[in-house]
Amino acid sequence: MDAREAILTRRSIRSFTDEPIDNETITKLLEAAMSAPSACNQQPWSFVVVRDRTKLDAIPKFQLFSRMLKQAPCAIVVCGKPKSRLISHVTDKCSRYWEQDCAAATQNILLAAHALGIGAVWLGAHPSEKVVEGLRSLLNVPEDVIPLAIIALGHPGEQKPPANRFDQSRIHYDQW
Repeated sequence: MDAREAILTRRSIRSFTDEPIDNETITKLLEAAMSAPSACNQQPWSFVVVRDRTKLDAIPKFQLFSRMLKQAPCAIVVCGKPKSRLISHVTDKCSRYWEQDCAAATQNILLAAHALGIGAVWLGAHPSEKVVEGLRSLLNVPEDVIPLAIIALGHPGEQKPPANRFDQSRIHYDQW
């Protein structure tokens, strides 16, 4: 599957089989994540791979839209560290882009998962304090690291046709 096809056919999958996801596939997903663009090359991301059934089942108690985690064999929590890798010639303003960097890494995981035949759905964490603190407590995330997103992963238990979201009326050339 080429990149354009992956982008146009990727859908949020919320139903999974109980087949586990192997370590090689997880590594491929994380390689894709860490290939995302990053402001000032800060690469503020870290990832928590969650396979522990007790932990997966606990997340819906504080992230109310994550019930699919109760059947997902795996999740990846994408975290960001706003003050990551700052170097002397890079100003602190680069740290303000951690959310965008981590969102790009999240999207790369979603696209790579789809290309590999893995179902996935993006679940929000930050800026919900309840979800951030729940993940921080459950996964021992350090205080200077912020969970941005949870990605439920599994072999798809459903098939969805591509969604055509192209809307010419949202495009403006040279001015609004």
